[in-house]
Amino acid sequence: MENSESRPDTEVLSVHECWRYLRSASVARVGVVIGDSAEIFPVNFLPDEGTVIFRTGPGTKLDAVLAGKTITLEADGFNTYGTIAWSVIVKGHAEIVTKADELQESAAMELSPWEPGTKDHLVRVTPAELSGRRFVINAPSE
Repeated sequence: MENSESRPDTEVLSVHECWRYLRSASVARVGVVIGDSAEIFPVNFLPDEGTVIFRTGPGTKLDAVLAGKTITLEADGFNTYGTIAWSVIVKGHAEIVTKADELQESAAMELSPWEPGTKDHLVRVTPAELSGRRFVINAPSE
């Protein structure tokens, strides 16, 4: 199995590049661990002043946040030609935003849930770790 260190066409992204790619994406996956089970959920999100925010309702994600669990968020994408892909991972502490001015500001940024139902909890993830990589997509096998 190859790793990124053995592939010359894989680059480790700088912190600046990670944030640039996060700003270009709107969908990510949030990973949480509850008990012995890891769960992954798609979310729409926004980078916000060195943090990442998303909305959620009652359930596993909210339970993990309230329990003080580490949240992992991964976003990825590729260039227009489909020849170069990227992936950024944010690991950090999540908290519910309760300040009225921050809640109003998030509404101005148009972060609204895509899925029906009540998603009235705004979650802010403050990164403890931020990493990313960019790599050339291999040609299809024949």
